[in-house]
Amino acid sequence: MFQSAAIDVVRQILEPVDFFRPAHATIWHTLLELRKRGAPTDVIALTHQLRSTGDLTRVGGPPYLHILASAAVAGSGEYYAEIVRHHADLRVLQATAIQVLHGAGAPGADPGEVHGLLTASLNELAERARRSSGGRLHQYATDGWSFVNDAPTCTTPIWGTPGKAAWASGESLMLVGPPGVGKSTIAQQIVLARLGLLSMVLDMPVQEGKKVLYIAADRPSQLARAFNRVVHKADRDILRQRLVFWSGPLPASLNAEPQLLAELAAEHGADTVVIDSLKDVVGKLTDDEAGLAYNNARQQLLRGGAELLELHHQRKQGADVSRTQRPVLDQVYGSAWFTAGAGSVLFLSGAAGDPVVQLHQLKTVDDEIGPFPVLHDHERGLSQVDTSLNPLTLLRQAVPHGLTARQLAQRTTGEDKPSPADIAKARRRLETLTKSGHAAQETGAGGGTGGGQATRWKATTRHMTAVS
Repeated sequence: MFQSAAIDVVRQILEPVDFFRPAHATIWHTLLELRKRGAPTDVIALTHQLRSTGDLTRVGGPPYLHILASAAVAGSGEYYAEIVRHHADLRVLQATAIQVLHGAGAPGADPGEVHGLLTASLNELAERARRSSGGRLHQYATDGWSFVNDAPTCTTPIWGTPGKAAWASGESLMLVGPPGVGKSTIAQQIVLARLGLLSMVLDMPVQEGKKVLYIAADRPSQLARAFNRVVHKADRDILRQRLVFWSGPLPASLNAEPQLLAELAAEHGADTVVIDSLKDVVGKLTDDEAGLAYNNARQQLLRGGAELLELHHQRKQGADVSRTQRPVLDQVYGSAWFTAGAGSVLFLSGAAGDPVVQLHQLKTVDDEIGPFPVLHDHERGLSQVDTSLNPLTLLRQAVPHGLTARQLAQRTTGEDKPSPADIAKARRRLETLTKSGHAAQETGAGGGTGGGQATRWKATTRHMTAVS
């Protein structure tokens, strides 16, 4: 009603017949007439025009028009038009299906005529989509040059630093682990940081957002108690205005209605959505169809500009699995499509109630985060990194001989025989410390095997003095 440019966009998507309520069809037709004449389209002008055509009482009168106007969300007209169009297309298909069913079941039914009816209806839907030149067939299409060159040259971290992000803008973060290892505790701190009440989580900065929608589908009462321990009366206005909780199950599973997640974010004006947890919003997690449908829901939300944090569970492990064993993506429960569409996957390994758990990044944005131990203070609702396994700390403790990349990998992973990938990662960390001046490299000979001497790194004296 208030923006002529919005009407010009929406008219490419919707026709009056797309509205389920006749009153809404009449109102939309009237808005189009006003716009065609270049007249204002606000409530006053709309009321005058409907009165002149004798339709004002039939659509609910001025009070109903003001109710519609008060429900408007600035800048969301195109998004809501797509919702109306979506349901209109479904109604057309439902009506066609009923006609086809009745036609096929009638005495002396002609298969050719029934098939023609079905084909004509589908062709009409396709033609309507083609006519909507500014609508869904073109809405997200971009020419190749713009697509390549308008994209940012590097990721923007929501949580982390450039080049070392735990969560990047435009990509979802999946936080995985068994029950009781502190997934919700860490998510809670990230939420508070998105609200500006914290600046760092696990020694990594968090970018402040605008509004968070927290889908507390799993144990909302327990979550409320957890938040109650860490917020204060001084935070009341921020929590009232910028944090919304959805308690319990959603109106439908996201694999059945993939558009629901984006609708919820738009309805509440949220730029951040937290799902706690995936098992409560998706039907059959092991079903690839469900995984694909959920990824559709995820990508629709991200495309709309909101950020997504997902809490999820691991597969049950056998008794013979070592707790120090490095986790892999296959340990994430459900279809592989859940992790395939995620931007970053963080895994918390440990047992329920452990004060110290291990954090691994199984799917990276750029350079890998961790692994490192996380200490939970459940009473205060805070978590911190145990710096005793920090590479620089270990290097300073290894005087005077220093460490090789293999030795560092052994200490950070807790494994006697670290994998080549862990050794390579340890070497990159030592090389980074060398570039920053915190370590000195002594190149070995013979590759460190068969009697050779491996390359070693030692903490530089000047930094050791500064610390002491």
